[in-house]
This record gives sequence, C-alpha cells and structure tokens, in this order.
Amino acid sequence: MATLQRGFSPSSFLLLHLLLVASSSASPVHEILTQYGFPPGLLPDAAKHYVLSPHGDFVVELGDPCYVKFTDLVYYEKTIKWKLEFGQISDLSGIQVKKLFAWLPITGIVAPPNKGNVEFQVGFLSEVFPVKMFEQIPSCRTKAGRSFRGAESLPISEV
Repeated sequence: MATLQRGFSPSSFLLLHLLLVASSSASPVHEILTQYGFPPGLLPDAAKHYVLSPHGDFVVELGDPCYVKFTDLVYYEKTIKWKLEFGQISDLSGIQVKKLFAWLPITGIVAPPNKGNVEFQVGFLSEVFPVKMFEQIPSCRTKAGRSFRGAESLPISEV
C-alpha cells in the first residue's frame, strides 16, 4: 500500500480531510441545539464557545452581550445558562425579551416534536412562534441602536 509522508495512508488522509471540512461547516453550539430538537437560530452567530455537562447543564459564551431583532427585540448576555433536555430548556438565564416598555427574562423554551413551533416562557406566561422564524442563525449587534424600533431603554443588566 502506498503511503504519504510520515506514515499516513491515502485513506487516513482522506478521512482527516473530511473531518476537518465537516467540522468547519457549522458551529458546534448550533449543532447541539438541533440534536436536542431545537432550531439553530435560537442563539446568535456570536455564540461559539459552550460547555455541556453530562447532566444537561449548558453554558454558552458570547464575545460580548448583543441584540437580535425577531418579532421583538432580544438581548443576549455574555454568558447564557440553562438546563437542556430533548425539546425542553429550563432554568434559563441570560436572555431577555423587550415587551412594550419592559425587559423580561426568558425562563424556558419548549419545542414539542412534530408541532412546528417553539414556546418561549417568561415565568408563568408564554408565547408560541413558528419554528421557521429560528431556522437561520441570526446576526448579533452589540448595540440596539436606532434601527431597532423601541430599543431606547436597555435591559437592567446594562444599566
């Protein structure tokens, strides 16, 4: 069998190349979301580093806090934490949504299998959105700016 430099066979070189290409095509943190039944767009593109414990404790680090505009303005803190199970996120901290004039902490997210929607929980209240809204990974802005209508007041953690 022919070998490449330093003892690599052609098949091992091809396998290594395929692994490198596959690992660079998508962010691992967004892949984790899809493995647990969630659309990848729940977290912004700034989410790159994460830790997932065997017990489902999930911690995501962003470079800086940032904002994303869905139907409402959403604020992501630098560190986001939650308990992750298939189709359910609980004990969530680090994500807030602006409703009218108040910033409210999102406390949980549920994605029932085969329902085509995602339910966001704010304490005992909830709101349901189609999964299609979160199929694309959104870009994050470090400032709300004037382009986000109604974004003049910052979340409490920013004051």
